[in-house]
Amino acid sequence: MPGMYLNFPFDQELFIRAWGEAPDPVKTALLKSGVLVDDPLISGQLEKDGNLFTIPFYNILEGDPVNYNGATDITSTETTGGSQTGVAYGRAKGFTARNFVAELSGSDPFGHIVSSVARYWDKYRQKLIIQMLDGLFAITGDDKWAKHTVNLADGTLEAPHKIEATTLGEAATDVLGDNKDKFALAIMHSKVANTLEKLEVLDFWKYTDANGVQRPMKIGSANGYTVIVDDGVPVVEATPEAPAQYTTYLLGEGVLRRGNGRLDIPAEIARDPAKNGGQDTLYTRIREAIHPNGFSFKVPTSGWTESPTDAQLAAKANWVRKFDDKAIPMAKIITQG
Repeated sequence: MPGMYLNFPFDQELFIRAWGEAPDPVKTALLKSGVLVDDPLISGQLEKDGNLFTIPFYNILEGDPVNYNGATDITSTETTGGSQTGVAYGRAKGFTARNFVAELSGSDPFGHIVSSVARYWDKYRQKLIIQMLDGLFAITGDDKWAKHTVNLADGTLEAPHKIEATTLGEAATDVLGDNKDKFALAIMHSKVANTLEKLEVLDFWKYTDANGVQRPMKIGSANGYTVIVDDGVPVVEATPEAPAQYTTYLLGEGVLRRGNGRLDIPAEIARDPAKNGGQDTLYTRIREAIHPNGFSFKVPTSGWTESPTDAQLAAKANWVRKFDDKAIPMAKIITQG
């Protein structure tokens, strides 16, 4: 229903549409790389009710064939399958502006809010994805999955083992072998990106600003992979005995599945005419799932509500591998720069 926001006309339906269409280079990079894909099966289950969903799958056909010679009985292997379980999370955030500030500045707060809200939630999603990856690679008691971590942090303070020009490709081969082409994207710290840039392996993408000046982005390409630079990846700080350790994640096509849950009111406004001389607050909500394909979420035995916290989504104890490890294009590379 049309109303007023920050002394500007506000139409909730148009705002939500603009929120979803606001451009964001990080989100675009994830989608174009094929790493994060919308999954209608997840959305279909979540839009009905509840916050847990189950996706069935068939196991790969196995077994040796027999000799077809007219004298040998044909053996049969029964088809098997399984399922993976995921969870939706709900988050909410409000943004307040005092009417006096808007009136004094003469700015366009509505246009700023539309673009900033989309960016705010995309930054949150990327942060959450990194936290979840950290938890997944911390899973213990799974020897096959442990091989997806390539630890190259064996250098010294005088000679740290930094990432090399061929590290990404070699790690992809070590983890997936002939399936290494399933990797599409790398997320790394700026220190690691700087090393690759010096090796002339990493080329940053550029955009043209409003003044016609080309500026580098935090997105680039290296060894055929899209590279996102984010200092939110895990870092072990340097000590007097050892250099810092940096984590780089390699991710593959469709390794993250996204689905929307039912959400009746994504955004609304509230006005308080007395507070600070009058102010308006825009409340935003999301309810969705970002699920690592090939894993199941286990509901924790304590501290559980109808929406998991960030800590619960990142806890290694709440995840278990369900796919064959070579069917999961994820790798963790640890270097010292």
